[in-house]
Amino acid sequence: MSDDKTIDGTAREIRETEAAAPASKAIPRRTWVVGAVALPLALGAVGLSLAQGTPFQPTPVAPVAIQALAPSGATAIKGEVAEIFGNKFVVQDGTGRALVETGREGEDGGLVAKGETVTVQGRFETGFLHARILTHGDGRTLLLGPAGGPPTGSLDWAKDRLGLGPKLDTAALTASVQAAGYSDVRVTGRGPRHLEVAAKDRDGREQQLHVGFDGQVRKRPAPGLPPL
Repeated sequence: MSDDKTIDGTAREIRETEAAAPASKAIPRRTWVVGAVALPLALGAVGLSLAQGTPFQPTPVAPVAIQALAPSGATAIKGEVAEIFGNKFVVQDGTGRALVETGREGEDGGLVAKGETVTVQGRFETGFLHARILTHGDGRTLLLGPAGGPPTGSLDWAKDRLGLGPKLDTAALTASVQAAGYSDVRVTGRGPRHLEVAAKDRDGREQQLHVGFDGQVRKRPAPGLPPL
């Protein structure tokens, strides 16, 4: 008898507790869908090596004599480091001297050593060679400036890390630029869904281009001007 009462009392307490507890809310289906998509992206964002987006590399160009430097989105020089001024240094060859700017990576002045031979590729304008690729005499190569692609930590960046973002086909995009009437095509940078390109138009003039992953080619505006 006492056992029956104990069981009955326990059952009554459980029923009363369940009745007093608030009913749990059903999770909408959309929340499950979003979570299912976001989870692998979040894992990729914290660095799991599940898959990698296509690495970006600028088109290598052959060095020219410093005396022959002209405004260009992608040119290169080779010579000896003559002087170092923080994130800038002077390269000299048999024809002249050029001032190279290296951005944040060179702020401590330790990228190069005085007297060493280097090859520097980048954008030449307003008297500066803005370095993009620095190659030491022993073959060590350093890519300077932003890595390109979607902003780090963004959804597009996570997709790119997992190989789920837009596919980068550099050869096909180069062909699109050539089909638009340009030659000497050199890829200089990458955005979230486009490539930045230096090329020469039909008159041989240097142009800066914006090439979408869909193959659409547009001229990049001069600094201070609105997009075309």
